[in-house]
Amino acid sequence: MKAILQRVLSASVTVDNQLVSSIGQGILVLAAVAPGDTAKEAEALASKVLKLKLWDDESGGRWKKSVQDIGGEVLCVSQFTLLASTKKGSKPDFHGALGSDEAKTLYDMFYKKVQEGYTPEKVKNGVFQAMMQVALVNDGPVTLEVSATPVAQQQQQQQKKKEED
Repeated sequence: MKAILQRVLSASVTVDNQLVSSIGQGILVLAAVAPGDTAKEAEALASKVLKLKLWDDESGGRWKKSVQDIGGEVLCVSQFTLLASTKKGSKPDFHGALGSDEAKTLYDMFYKKVQEGYTPEKVKNGVFQAMMQVALVNDGPVTLEVSATPVAQQQQQQQKKKEED
C-alpha cells in the first residue's frame, strides 16, 4: 500500500455537490492498494499514519508530535492513481493498482484500522470509486509519501534496482 500524507489545517471531500466528510487540523491521507498487499500492509500503513511525527512541540522541537498527540483529525481518501506508471508514453498505466473489489476490501480494512487505532469520530472517509472533489488547506506545506510494501515485492524492487545499476 502507498499513501500520500498531507498535514492540513482543514480538508474535505465532496461528491455530486454534497459534502461527504470534512476535518479541521490533522492529516489528509490519499491511499492506494497494490497487487500483493494484504491485511498486514493495511495495518502497517494505518499505524504509520497515526504515529508519524509531523508537528512541532510546545518548546519548538521539530517533528515531535503525531496527529494523536495534537488531538487532530484524519481524512482518508482512496486514490488508485498513486500507483500509476508514467514511464512509457503520455498515458498513465494503472496496472500497478489492485482491482476494485479486492482493493475496496483492503482499503476498508485500512480505514477501519486507522479508526481502531485512534478515536473513531476523528477519522473520516471519502467514497471509494467515486469522483471526489478533495479540498485542503495544506499546513507548511508538509507532504510525505509512505508505504507498506509486501516483503516479496520489496525483494523484487531491490533486485530490479540492482539490475538497472
